[in-house]
Amino acid sequence: GIMAATLGANVTVTDLEELQELLMVNIENNKHLVTGSVRAKVLKWGEDVTEFQPPPDYILMADCIYYEESLEPLLKTLKDLTGPDTCVLCCYEQRTMGKNPEIERKYFELLQMDFELEKIPLDKHDEEYRSEDIHIVNIHRKQ
Repeated sequence: GIMAATLGANVTVTDLEELQELLMVNIENNKHLVTGSVRAKVLKWGEDVTEFQPPPDYILMADCIYYEESLEPLLKTLKDLTGPDTCVLCCYEQRTMGKNPEIERKYFELLQMDFELEKIPLDKHDEEYRSEDIHIVNIHRKQ
């Protein structure tokens, strides 16, 4: 989110209440690079998102698929936040240990009930930072 603000976007970065201080530190440490705007707000998945309306143009998600109990609240929040023109970019590291593969499979299965997915091929990722276990998915609401 902060990187998008350095590229001119008007951004709201979100996390839980207990991580707001860290968000503020990161914003402060990078404010000299920001050419758009950036603010931090609390967002708890599954709860009311009225204050984030109208729907944003973009939602950038990074490493949000990590435990089973979060899947339903995350999907509810995505449905509540997105409009017909919202583009969701989901970046995640594919993990092969423990329950991670099953959680990832379930997430994408549930996501496809309301959203269309397009996996961004590895050759379209940044050359310097691409990795076989890092995936980017372009997500849109079904019409």
